[in-house]
Amino acid sequence: MAGDRRDPRDRHPREASRRPRESSAQRRTEREDRLGRLDQPQRRRPRMTLPNPDSEAFGRLSERIARFLGTGRFLVWMTVLILLWVLWNIAAPHSWRFDEYPFIFLTLVLSLQASYAAPLILLAQNRQDDRDKVNMEQDRARGERNVADTEYLTREVAALRQALGEVATRDFLRSELQALLKELDQRPYAEPVEERAGRL
Repeated sequence: MAGDRRDPRDRHPREASRRPRESSAQRRTEREDRLGRLDQPQRRRPRMTLPNPDSEAFGRLSERIARFLGTGRFLVWMTVLILLWVLWNIAAPHSWRFDEYPFIFLTLVLSLQASYAAPLILLAQNRQDDRDKVNMEQDRARGERNVADTEYLTREVAALRQALGEVATRDFLRSELQALLKELDQRPYAEPVEERAGRL
């Protein structure tokens, strides 16, 4: 009770015996929470987490690098750098040389550059493939819409032609009226058409 401020030693023995059980139950649930539940699979936490860069920014950077690696300017600068490297290590004084004839350090640098360039180019190609796939799906959907629109318009034009075939034109009505007037004029007991028209 909130208003009961007795000394813990003066509590009833039943309450005192209940207190340690609650704390052991709390300790048990804390330990279960810490170890995980037995009815659910545990996730293994990696001991070392790798950096997780922004994939979009990294993809844009890889595309820029791959575009630069595929240009003639890169090939020219790479050739000039290799020629300068080789000439320096052949013609420079012996104490100034940093990579002797087998050019092991140059081989290492070129291998390192190739080992980074290949995954960057593959990443850029994968992003381009994803974009091409999305564009192809959009083109397919657009083509299906165009086919459906074309079929609809074809049906509408056919219906209009059929409806127009049943509509009487002005020339048709004129020819029919003239035929009727001739037929009426040829009857012997009929009044002349001009008199009848004057009476009306």
